[in-house]
Amino acid sequence: MNDVIPAEATERLALKEYTEKAYLDYSMYVILDRALPNIGDGLKPVQRRIIYAMSELGLKASAKYKKSARTVGDVIGKYHPHGDSAVYEAMVLMAQPFSYRYPLVDGQGNWGAPDDPKSFAAMRYTESRMGKYADALLAELGQGTVDWQPNFDGTMDEPTVLPARVPNILMNGTTGIAVGMATDIPPHNLREVVNATVHLLENPKATVSELCEFIQGPDMPTEAEIITPRAELHKMYESGKGSLKMRAVWRKEDGDIVITALPHQVSGAKVLEQIAAQMQAKKLPMVNDLRDESDHENPTRLVIVPKSNRVDLDQVMAHLFATTDLERNYRVNMNMIGIDGRPQVKSLDKILGEWLSFRTVTVRRRLQYRLDKVEKRLHLLDGLLVAFLNIDEVIEIIRTEDEPKKVLMKRFDLTDVQADYILDTKLRQLARLEEMKIRGEQAELQKERDTLEKTLGSARRLKTLIRKELEAAAEEFGDERRSPIVERAEAKAFSETELLSSDPITVVLSAKGWIRAAKGHEIDPTALNYKAGDGYKFAARGKTNQNAVLLDSTGRSYAIAAHGLPSARGQGEPVTGKINPPSGATFEGLLMGADDARILLASDAGYGFVAKLGDLQSRNKAGKAMLTLPKGARVLPPQPFDDKEALLAAVTTEGRMLVFPVSELPELSKGKGNKIINIPSARAASRDELMIGLAVLQQGDVLAIHAGKRHTKIKISEMDHYQGERGRRGNKLPRGFQKVDRIEVISKG
Repeated sequence: MNDVIPAEATERLALKEYTEKAYLDYSMYVILDRALPNIGDGLKPVQRRIIYAMSELGLKASAKYKKSARTVGDVIGKYHPHGDSAVYEAMVLMAQPFSYRYPLVDGQGNWGAPDDPKSFAAMRYTESRMGKYADALLAELGQGTVDWQPNFDGTMDEPTVLPARVPNILMNGTTGIAVGMATDIPPHNLREVVNATVHLLENPKATVSELCEFIQGPDMPTEAEIITPRAELHKMYESGKGSLKMRAVWRKEDGDIVITALPHQVSGAKVLEQIAAQMQAKKLPMVNDLRDESDHENPTRLVIVPKSNRVDLDQVMAHLFATTDLERNYRVNMNMIGIDGRPQVKSLDKILGEWLSFRTVTVRRRLQYRLDKVEKRLHLLDGLLVAFLNIDEVIEIIRTEDEPKKVLMKRFDLTDVQADYILDTKLRQLARLEEMKIRGEQAELQKERDTLEKTLGSARRLKTLIRKELEAAAEEFGDERRSPIVERAEAKAFSETELLSSDPITVVLSAKGWIRAAKGHEIDPTALNYKAGDGYKFAARGKTNQNAVLLDSTGRSYAIAAHGLPSARGQGEPVTGKINPPSGATFEGLLMGADDARILLASDAGYGFVAKLGDLQSRNKAGKAMLTLPKGARVLPPQPFDDKEALLAAVTTEGRMLVFPVSELPELSKGKGNKIINIPSARAASRDELMIGLAVLQQGDVLAIHAGKRHTKIKISEMDHYQGERGRRGNKLPRGFQKVDRIEVISKG
């Protein structure tokens, strides 16, 4: 019959309290027992249990390989009650030389590849043993150095931490996601870390900057470059948080790009996929082919073949660094469980300082453990020497006495332990013992005891021992830095225009605002086919990767990508489909060229300035306000020029002309500009007199002036009479040219 539990014996708990406690317990378990590494040995519990289980199986670096399933079985059966696949994946990571800077497991079989780290074979196929470096974590395990705890079912003990001889927390790094926190510690070079640790040991007040003289930065298990500036690395070590940037290593070989090293955990196959996707999307027109020539001798060899030897390979790589995994950022968050058992993000000096505290305690415990062993052995040898010197009497007592132990203790003043040891010694060994042999062992042990006592009693001697052991570990397990730290310019992706081919093109705008583009510069725009009632207005010659720049009657400028214009074989399309000019505005200019080309902008009110073509460009469909117009003024056609020494000729409708160097006009990015020629304010307001035209004249040019049916030509050499300072009234043209209609540059010498 089932016993009924009385109601008063049942614990009642509010659901809110229960769920809070349950979640908090789970959080602390994940943080402390799964996701974060311990500062002492730099390992998470699953990694520690794998290493310990392998040591218990006798799988040292010199032992024969055993099936990985054997190790995984021991781990989950004795220490880590979780899934076998999770344990095996953790084991695989510790065996991959491209994942761990100093692998803890030596694997035989398929343990994955850099292209696909998850491609490892099942644990029933692979074999493993501990790597040589694991000895740095395990060598002192059985010497009383660390605490032990019961395993999950209480049937055996396991170490709470391994007695690492080096700061392994920085050697291999680790990543982990806990509840409400994560860790991302990059790997480092063993020799650099040991040198910094020794410096801190000798100079406990050393700053992070001083330690960074020894530790240049992280050291990944790849030859790719670390391009994070040293100042940022120092900040990262000071705060324990930051980011790291790595870039692939490449070289030019027979005109091709050959990539020889990829950033940490970057797949070469994925990089080629990313580049191929850009090629298919026509974002890499300068690349002709891709090849993966990686083999056993060259683990990473990716070849990018350009279309011609005129392609700038440095620019191509800068684009690829910006748009593919050839350059990669890594988050750094040095979060770990400290010697106080609490998780914390730590700076470099705190990490090494706490590890030295851990190491000091470990070494002290090891020495004390050995001292206890030595003293116990000396105590036994003292009793054994008494037995040897009185061998006949001892044998007689053992033969004749009912309780020989008590008699021996009383007769020879022996302790309980000494008496037991004598009685446990076989007769043949006792008879064979030699006094000199016993005394020799005693002398050696006494000498060792004195050394141990001196070391334990002197902080300086203890420091010296720790330093020597660190240096010996660096000599045994250290190697050269693999990831060079290099300063590089920031990678920049190609803009849309840079990706376009640079072919000659002529853009044509009709009187009614229809725009199109013809290949080449030889086309006659006036001979093109126009819609009924429409005709030619402007044309500009440029290249397909440039913009066509328009200036409207309100002084606003617009930019249209020339490569997106319809072909001149048709009649084009309305320009208003690409831009949004104000209602009623007409176009007064069409320009193409380099961004630094100089353009003269002016209004018929007599004001103007020089601008760069790049200043007229706008991504906005509504354009940008470029030329500010006085009330009632109209825009004059913009004048491109390339000679700073050129002359500027300004002519008014009243037949006045002023000539001065164009350099006297200011260079502005926008605005009204300065006065070019003086028009009396009353006449300007009533628009009785206007600046009818502007011309930029270079050596050999001829200016044609039209007044009704009359026209005259004036060479530069004949313009002395009209030259003056900018903003003057100018001089009158010859009789018959008091009402000028227009001016033009008609020829070039």
